[in-house]
Amino acid sequence: MRRLTDQEGQKLQQIVCRGSTSSVRYRRAMMLLASAGGNRVPVIAQLVQADEDTVREVIHRFNENGLACLNPRWAGVRPRLLKPDDEDFVVQTATTRPTKLGQPFTRWSIRKLATYLRRVHGRVIRIGREAVRCLLRCRGITFQRTKTWKESPDPDRDAELDRIEQVLERFPDRVFAFDEFGPLGIRPTGGSCCAEQGKPNRLSAAYHRTHGVTYFHGCYSVGDDRLWGVNRRRKRTAPSLAALKSIRAARPDGAPIYVILDNLSAHTGAGIRRWAKKNRAELCFTPTYASRANPMEAHFGPLRQFTLANSNHRSHPARTQALHRYLSWRNANARYPDVLAAQRKERARIRSEKGIRWGGRPIDCAV
Repeated sequence: MRRLTDQEGQKLQQIVCRGSTSSVRYRRAMMLLASAGGNRVPVIAQLVQADEDTVREVIHRFNENGLACLNPRWAGVRPRLLKPDDEDFVVQTATTRPTKLGQPFTRWSIRKLATYLRRVHGRVIRIGREAVRCLLRCRGITFQRTKTWKESPDPDRDAELDRIEQVLERFPDRVFAFDEFGPLGIRPTGGSCCAEQGKPNRLSAAYHRTHGVTYFHGCYSVGDDRLWGVNRRRKRTAPSLAALKSIRAARPDGAPIYVILDNLSAHTGAGIRRWAKKNRAELCFTPTYASRANPMEAHFGPLRQFTLANSNHRSHPARTQALHRYLSWRNANARYPDVLAAQRKERARIRSEKGIRWGGRPIDCAV
């Protein structure tokens, strides 16, 4: 071996004395130091427990490349069969509806996608199912449920949403929400409860629809976080007006109030508008197909989960009593964790897009 320089000698001693994260570098450094000390190849091979040809190869590489010989030259991996533009093509194909590509099905599977990529005209991509799955996962492409949405045709959509936001920010103590929930029929409703494993509680599915349906007319005070309501047989102007009067009675001081409600025909009649004008109540209507802007919508989720699910009420009066008992408990425990969690879940359900205003869908988003 050629003579070591001072820097090379110090580097080799440092690797041997302090140890190295790589056992290969450590053994090769010992070979070089032993050779620099005048030891013959058979002695060095016995010292490091290596083959003599390996020792000679390390010494020859040191003479040619210096300390670069310490770094192992691992064998190369299998060459990539896909180029970056091929990967982009796979992702683009996976996010395109199969019907647009002339395929007789509405969604891809991993097997169908891999088969199509092998047979696509003008560009053959040979890739296995597992490689497709890994590529899509790395690119953030997953199988998801398709969601439907409706674009509001209301010409005053933005103005109505701006007004709702304005009153919620400026007058939260004088804002109320009103909406109907239903129809509610008398029938067993499945749910969840604690039971022994493999022995769930069962509700009889034998019932007759002889009781008709009712609608829960709910009122909500945003400032007080208080909920109340009553069951009615129909969605008509008279029950709606009675609910609005109960809202007005909640603020007997005569201060202006703001009621958020949807534009159902039972809410927009001339009688209700005259009453609102006379009693200093501003009706803030939500746009068409945008009732999610109503704060009352989030409270129907807990109402459904804690009173209707896992129930078998025998009559409408019995159901009404159960609803009122829950409302009393809810108003006394408005910040209960289960109630808040159910409200968040309901908000997520009624909003079609997270992070978009009122859950609306971006105009430039693909259909």
